[in-house]
Amino acid sequence: MTPAPVRPALIVFDLDGTLLDTHADLVESLNHTIAALSLEPVSYDDLTHLVGQGARVMIERACRLRGHPLEGDALPALVERFVAHYAGNMPGRTEPYPGLVAAMDRLKSAGYRLAVCTNKMESLALGLLDKLGLTHYFDAISGGDTFEYRKPDARHLTGTVERAGGDISRTVMIGDSINDIAVARNAAVPSIAVPFGYSDVPVSTLNPDHIIMHFDELTPELLERLLQEYAEKVVV
Repeated sequence: MTPAPVRPALIVFDLDGTLLDTHADLVESLNHTIAALSLEPVSYDDLTHLVGQGARVMIERACRLRGHPLEGDALPALVERFVAHYAGNMPGRTEPYPGLVAAMDRLKSAGYRLAVCTNKMESLALGLLDKLGLTHYFDAISGGDTFEYRKPDARHLTGTVERAGGDISRTVMIGDSINDIAVARNAAVPSIAVPFGYSDVPVSTLNPDHIIMHFDELTPELLERLLQEYAEKVVV
């Protein structure tokens, strides 16, 4: 009996701090937003404590950081101000991390599917990737408002896998923060961490299955080894 063919693996990327270096534009739009409250600007050093849960939480955290916790219905207008500024200035100074495009070309040529799972609003993620000419690489792009749940809830990742036509047993998650490593763990898939993103702690302390220092290291050989090792670990 001929064995069933192995389905191509699906590689799921986080967006901010993993695929794209977005820090300059996030800081600029966030400072534009909190300027409406006459708050002191935030800096890149603050960003690692602010990002990861989408614009709403980022704004709330920035206001709290500046001693102005939001009350009542103040947040929606601030989110609208942030989104208008951020979307209106895309792609700004945002650019892919070194080696990313070559890595995606390498994986696509080898038959891999690619997807994005981010807590950024779906419209902002789609708009940014489109402006950078990267949308065509991905079989699915899900944001923090695509489903009723978001990272680190496993259903954000499993829903993305389903949208991309992938197989959860043949999926690897790549990210830069606790939400990415946690969602991989919650969905029972191997994780790869990158250290050049916006984590507020060394990514090694998050216990990913592997760390790459540069996208040159992201090869089919590495991915297949991780999938095999993870499958064996689960069986044991």
